This record gives sequence, C-alpha cells and structure tokens, in this order.
Amino acid sequence: MLKMIVSGASGRMGSRIITLGSDMDEIELTGALEHPGQKHLGKDVGEVIGFGTTGVILTDDLGSITGNADVLIDFSSPGATIACLKALSEKPFPVVIGTTGFSKEEIEHIKLYAQKTPCVFAPNMSVGVNLLLKVLDDVARVTGDDYDVEIVEAHHRLKKDAPSGTAMKMAQVLAAALGRNLESDAVYSRHGLIGERTQKEIGIQTVRAGDIVGEHTVLFGGLGERIEITHKASSRDTFARGALKAAQWVYKQTPGLYDMQDVLGLK
Repeated sequence: MLKMIVSGASGRMGSRIITLGSDMDEIELTGALEHPGQKHLGKDVGEVIGFGTTGVILTDDLGSITGNADVLIDFSSPGATIACLKALSEKPFPVVIGTTGFSKEEIEHIKLYAQKTPCVFAPNMSVGVNLLLKVLDDVARVTGDDYDVEIVEAHHRLKKDAPSGTAMKMAQVLAAALGRNLESDAVYSRHGLIGERTQKEIGIQTVRAGDIVGEHTVLFGGLGERIEITHKASSRDTFARGALKAAQWVYKQTPGLYDMQDVLGLK
C-alpha cells in the first residue's frame, strides 16, 4: 500500500485529495502538512476538512511524518513547496507537485531535487487538459504563422497567481511548436493605442471572478475562420484524481523530472 503525505492538506485541493484517496484501497494517508501558524494545527485533518476522523494529525513539522511515507503530494504555495524539498534533501523521496506560481529560481531548485528522486511537476493534472496540450502542439504545427494565437484563462477570485500555470504551460507548448521565444513574444495585456497585432505574438489573457474552478480557451484566428479549443473544469476532483494517479505512478520511476504527459503515457 502506498503511504502518502499531503502538503497543503486543509486547502481546497489538499482536502479533495485526502477525501478521494480515502476511497482507494491501495493508498493510505499517513501525514498531513500545513504552514506554521495555521489555525487547525494539532487537530485531526479529517475533522478539519469535514471528512471525519482519520487518525492523522495536521502538523507543520515535515520531519515528524516522513519516516512512514512513500510519496508527498504538494498543493501548497511556492515557498512552502521549496521548504519541503529542502527539508527532504538529505533523504529525498518521490513527490508530486501541483503548486503553481514558481519563480525561475524555484523551478531550478525543483529540477535539482529531481536529480535525486522521481518528481512529477505539473501545473494541471486533469486528463482533459493534458490531452489538450498534445492537441495544441499538432494544431500549432499545421496552422503556423498564418493564424494568430490567443489564450484566455479564467479562475476563481481567490487564485493568487496569474496567468495560471496551465495557461503558461499551454503557451510554452505553442511557442515550441511555432518556433517562438515566449519571453519576447508573450503579450499579457493590451490597453490604449497599441498598434496592429504582430505576427509572432502569443496573447495570454486572464479573468478572475466568482468561484470559477478553471477554464482555458486557445484561439487560432485565421483569415475567414478561427479554431477555438476549450477545456472547462467543473470540479476540483478531476485534478485530485490526477494527482493520486501521479502519486501511484511516480513511486515506481527512476530519479528525474516528469509531468502528467509522462504519467498518462502521452509522450
């Protein structure tokens, strides 16, 4: 049985991972981690998230719960994720990272950690989004520079990073397929008299409103037609199930940095 720690255990994603994982005979929750000062520390995590008694106490001390664990699933914050990896550096074990909003330096730290142990790092763990990423690569290679490319993403009002990690992953896939430099060709906002759209632009626009779980649309605009490809998530459970699938997969792998394309066999 796979023994799992969840970091960000009382959050929106962490609570769904714990709840759905409890129905899986092959996975056991052995640790629940939160940031120092979290008001529910010391309580049963199941009672905190409204699930019921689990016997697992919410803690901010990763070292106290790693001895009886096989994998860590992290949906916390960039700073908390990096702190976990540093704490595990002496005795690394597999991790699944779904947190977004990392800086370039923090991503380099994740890559360094993955040299020692298998690590799945993905901004979106749904099957649908990862199939879409594969489709986007094919569409972009065919349409090329003849079609303008725009990404529009929408999330709930509490999301802290923008654009979403999924939108940025889509932009990276498109840039690679089109042979473009995302750092110079991405356009994140438009206002005022900005002139005509350039041929190389990859537009990435953000919406934050209400309780939207996650919506992403990629628009390929040609002369006389346009192609729109959209993914809409109506429940966080699709991401939680993906994270649990990734945890079961990564535990059997050799050291390295993987993503959900690897987990789903799409590469």
